[in-house]
Amino acid sequence: MKLLLLLFSGAKFGKLLTTGGTMLISVVVYAWIYGWRYAAGFVGLLFCHEMGHYVAAKQRGLNVGMPTFIPFVGAWIELKEQPMNAETEAYVAMAGPLAGTVASLACYFFARSEGSDLLLAISYSGFFLNLFNLIPVPPLDGGRMTGVVSRKFWMLGAPVLVGIFMWRPSPMLILVALLAAPHVIKVFRGQAGEEAPGYYDTPPGKRFEYALLYLGLLAYLAVMTYEVHEMLGAVRH
Repeated sequence: MKLLLLLFSGAKFGKLLTTGGTMLISVVVYAWIYGWRYAAGFVGLLFCHEMGHYVAAKQRGLNVGMPTFIPFVGAWIELKEQPMNAETEAYVAMAGPLAGTVASLACYFFARSEGSDLLLAISYSGFFLNLFNLIPVPPLDGGRMTGVVSRKFWMLGAPVLVGIFMWRPSPMLILVALLAAPHVIKVFRGQAGEEAPGYYDTPPGKRFEYALLYLGLLAYLAVMTYEVHEMLGAVRH
């Protein structure tokens, strides 16, 4: 309780409030349901994902704030200025799933070496969430990564969202769908976006590079999510 009061006291703790404070709140909320060890590991993987975005944005010279966390919604970094082109947007978007995958993989290997079912479960959550984030619709990272290749990818992401909702209904999916709908509708109608002229003018070679990176990461995360899910199933039985 003293730590919580400290986090919320004074303007000079503003940055700590939005990052450390919201992380702590997320851990506390998740701990009520899943236990504090799982909660801490899960939020830690979210932090790694968001720091991937943060570092990539800094590399591209963007003004960016530290991550903010909201339980059952996730986390995000605050871009205080928008990317100048789709390639920069894709670069920043790609860095999150890459960092999240590396962190989940480290957790997975540690789980195998220590024989820890808890760490295995945490790694599964990381693989699954990063895989979910690659659904090709904005505002998910997959939508921003595929936008540089072709915005028509977003037409494929829409039915995927619907399918997942039919499988596992969730308010979070409804929120993502509401945010994605305007973008998908514009592509369906063949309307130009609101970005600056030339925003999506990316050289073919760079488009191909991002397509390979996206598909490779998507395939790897799909395999790891399935494999770890099967391992956890064997543990339960």
